[in-house]
Amino acid sequence: MREIILDTETTGLDPLNGDRIVEIGCVELLNRRPTGRTFHRYLNPERDIDEGALAVHGITRAQLESESRFADIAAELLDFIGGAELVIHNAAFDVGFLNAELERLAEGPRRIETVCGVLDTLALARSMHPGQRNSLDALCKRYGVDNSKRELHGAMLDARILVDVYLTMTGGQSALALGETQAQRDAATAGASRSIRIGTALRVVVASAEELEAHAQMLDLLAKASGGKCLFRADEARAP
Repeated sequence: MREIILDTETTGLDPLNGDRIVEIGCVELLNRRPTGRTFHRYLNPERDIDEGALAVHGITRAQLESESRFADIAAELLDFIGGAELVIHNAAFDVGFLNAELERLAEGPRRIETVCGVLDTLALARSMHPGQRNSLDALCKRYGVDNSKRELHGAMLDARILVDVYLTMTGGQSALALGETQAQRDAATAGASRSIRIGTALRVVVASAEELEAHAQMLDLLAKASGGKCLFRADEARAP
């Protein structure tokens, strides 16, 4: 499964009033793992930036005068995201701006939904945490994701943060299977399915001190990612 975590920054809040995209950032996931492929561009909006938007992302029009226009990078963007599922926080906002930019082009798709699927992590978070704050910052706090570098919004920075939030929110502890390959998961599954013959003497192997320490460190990671809801830690607390 190929997913693209996407975020944009804009000149204002309403593409129907002529607001434009000034930055776009994308991070590729394949089978829920970052591939290292990204797409990041600053864009010349050919118009002024609202004071409210400037306060959010800090990108000035002067900084963008020498940057490409959306029409210049549209084909490259569509090639990068084509066929994937876009994962966006508050997708209606970003999709609205992307569609407005596509409609300005002389040719090509007019709606991003005809090129990609779209998953809104804000709607997902609201269904999982009804009645609670579900901004990206709130989700970072809830799931223990480091957003200390987010003094201002930035499309690439926010996309990278959303990767961690999305994987933790949708995968729970499975998102922390660090470095585990598909072959290793398949081998573990196969091993678990093998039957043990009745009457076979089993050899008991006691964990070493180093292994116990590594286990404790992993439990710390699980507890942090799950907001303190690590079942193994709960079992330890109940143990006599």
